[in-house]
Amino acid sequence: MIRNVLSIAGSDPSGGAGIQADLKAFSARGVYGMAVLTALTAQNTQGVTGVHLVPPHFVAQQIKAVFADVGVDAVKIGMIANAGIAEAIAEALTPHRGIPVVVDPVMIAKGGAALLDPQAVDALTRHLLPLATLLTPNLPEAAALLDEEVAESREQMASQAERLRTLGPATVLVKGGHLGSVESPDVLSTASGLHWFEAKRVPTKNTHGTGCTLSSALAAELAKGALPQMAVATAKAYLAQAVAAADELTVGSGHGPVHHFHALWKNIGL
Repeated sequence: MIRNVLSIAGSDPSGGAGIQADLKAFSARGVYGMAVLTALTAQNTQGVTGVHLVPPHFVAQQIKAVFADVGVDAVKIGMIANAGIAEAIAEALTPHRGIPVVVDPVMIAKGGAALLDPQAVDALTRHLLPLATLLTPNLPEAAALLDEEVAESREQMASQAERLRTLGPATVLVKGGHLGSVESPDVLSTASGLHWFEAKRVPTKNTHGTGCTLSSALAAELAKGALPQMAVATAKAYLAQAVAAADELTVGSGHGPVHHFHALWKNIGL
């Protein structure tokens, strides 16, 4: 049975991040993808130059329309932009508790542009984190959610992961890509303890949309019935291969996208 997964996020017209990356990752991981837009952005591989927000009531209307007709097996939440949108998403999803929800707290674009109103952090924490099956912050995002300094060691990563879980998510994956080392470790905090996932850093600048891609792959695996620890292992292996193959693409002159369809295109001779 092919599972149905809904992404609630912003659009990236260059195709590397946001809704576009989510739908590619869903397809690559063998699930049917759906999309609710929270924002339109003007961006490319060099950065974000504009953001146009969707009114909160219309975000909620999109979500309700999908659930009224389609069986949703998992939800991924990405860019929410402001408090009103966060509250609208939470209200629309509350009647559907029990469905796996992955929250990727998109706050800053790779080029440095702010994608979350600072006033919305409280709304995100109060309304969406309690709905999360899995929260997936990078180091700056984890620090912002806790209102403290960015972790600079594995010990600090682990501590922040455990404290973030007290805010409501069932599990928390703190991503260590911002650590200044040749390794890129992630740590998963669950009710049963901490689990580390090791990875070598791939020497490429083409990493646009890695967070979106990982969280979407996680949602796909949860929709297929995987437990969080196995979902993380599978999704990270997929992302590592997508990053390793990123230089096969020629997209833009800045931070290019990862290669979502590395396995499929190789199998069909591309």
